[in-house]
Amino acid sequence: MNYLDFEKPLAEIEGKAEELRAMARREEGMDVADQAAALDKKAADMLHEIYKNLTPWRKCQVARHAQRPHCKDYIEVLFSEYTPLAGDRNFADDHAIMGGLARFDDTPVVVIGHEKGHDTKTRIERNFGMARPEGYRKAVRLMDLADRFNLPVITLVDTPGAYPGKGAEERGQSEAIARTTEKCLQIGVPLISVIIGEGGSGGAVAFATADRLAMLEHSVYSVISPEGCASILWKDSEKMREAAEALRLTAQDLYKLGVCDVVIDEPLGGAQRDKQATIASVGKAITTMLAEVGDVDRDALIASRRRKFLDIGAKGLAA
Repeated sequence: MNYLDFEKPLAEIEGKAEELRAMARREEGMDVADQAAALDKKAADMLHEIYKNLTPWRKCQVARHAQRPHCKDYIEVLFSEYTPLAGDRNFADDHAIMGGLARFDDTPVVVIGHEKGHDTKTRIERNFGMARPEGYRKAVRLMDLADRFNLPVITLVDTPGAYPGKGAEERGQSEAIARTTEKCLQIGVPLISVIIGEGGSGGAVAFATADRLAMLEHSVYSVISPEGCASILWKDSEKMREAAEALRLTAQDLYKLGVCDVVIDEPLGGAQRDKQATIASVGKAITTMLAEVGDVDRDALIASRRRKFLDIGAKGLAA
C-alpha cells in the first residue's frame, strides 16, 4: 500500500502489525496474534477517524491515488466481449482514451474512458490520462457509432485535464473538446458517466455531459486543478488547500449543487483499499442509472439532457 502524507501515522501502525506477523512466520512457536490484533484494531479506528471528515484537498489526494482502480480495471470486470476500437480516422490513436464495443449485464453498449496507466511504462504510454485532440475525436466517432446502432454509452472519467502540449494545441485541442461535448448533447441514446478518480477541466466535461453523472465518494470534479487555480488567483501553487475549499469540487458539494446525480460509496480508506468492492459498487450504480433512462424516447432524452445542464446550479442556489 502506498500511503498518502496524511496517512503516515496509520502506515506506522500497520507496518508494525505486519512486522510482528513476519517475525512469527520466521520463528516457530512465536505467538503474536493478540499483539497484532490490537494493532489492527488501533489501525482500523485511526483509519475511520482519518476518513470520517476529509478536507477537499485530502479528497483530491485520494482521488489521485496511484493504486485506485482505473478505467482498464473497470472494463475488465464489468464488461464482457470488450472489443477496442482505435483511431480517430484522421491523425492517430490516442492511448489516453480507451473505447469500444462491449456488453454490460448482457446489454450491448459503447464504453469510453480515460486510462492513466498503472506503472511508469504504461503511464507514459497513456500520457497520464491526458487526452490529445485525436482522443476526443475518437470518442466522437464512437458516440456516432452508438447513436447509429442505438447503443447506450457509458463513460469512465479519470483525468487531470486535456493535454496542454504544443502539438495538441496545433491540432485543435479546444475545438475537439467542444465537439465532444456537443456530441454528448446530440446523441439520442442513454449516456451514463462515472467519475472514478479525478475529473479535471474541459477534458472531463467532454465525457461527463451525460443523462446521469455519478461520482465515487472521494473523487473530484472541477473546471481547474487546485494547484492551477492557486497559481492564477494567488500566484502561489502552494495555496492549493485554499483553492480546493473554494472550488467546491467534492462529490458531496457537487451533489448539493445538482451537478452530480449519484454519490457512490467507497470502502473505508478509499477505493485503493478494496478495488473489487469499489468496482462492484460502480457496476450497481450504472445498472440503476441505465434503468432510469433506458426506455426514454429519443427526442425526450435529448431534451431532458439539455435541460439538465441548463438547470445546473439552481438546486444549490435554492437551498
